[in-house]
Amino acid sequence: METAGIIVLLLFLIFAALATVRTVRTARAVKRRVRESIDRSTTQARRLVEDNRLRARSWTTPGPAGELARLRLELRASIDSTFRALEEGRREDASLAEAAGLMARLNDHARALDGELRLLEGEPDRERVRSLLPDLADRTHRITHGADSLRWAAQDRARRFAADDLAALTRDIAIESAALKLNPPDEAPGPRLGKD
Repeated sequence: METAGIIVLLLFLIFAALATVRTVRTARAVKRRVRESIDRSTTQARRLVEDNRLRARSWTTPGPAGELARLRLELRASIDSTFRALEEGRREDASLAEAAGLMARLNDHARALDGELRLLEGEPDRERVRSLLPDLADRTHRITHGADSLRWAAQDRARRFAADDLAALTRDIAIESAALKLNPPDEAPGPRLGKD
């Protein structure tokens, strides 16, 4: 009897230890998710504030400072919309993975350029900024053109797949409709809907 009591006690302790470990792991996972969610929300809020600041600066500040803000906005809008389009398309079309890889490389260039533009916003020598603007604008347009090309190709591909799928569905419906019109109804009694 004593041995059975010890075994039951050991089993209880093992289950209690496992439950404790499981509870601690779950608590840590929840804490990590909450922290990631807060970090993501904070990043999104900062980005929104900075985008609004750039919009205001691009409209109200003449000269090189306004042009820098406009370039940053153009760059961000193109990169963000392309990432959204590729991410949405990858859910249905795995072949967009290579395009997403190219976009990640292009994003590295966009981040470097955005960092340069941000630093030049605080540059006190406006003539230096003015002299750098043509090169910065050219780089911005090359990056946005690349991002736009990837986004448009992904959108065209999705539209083409949807059109092909709809055409195939229309053909199948036409074939089924013709078959239903040509074949007489079965003579076997079946359940009928409506009044008898």
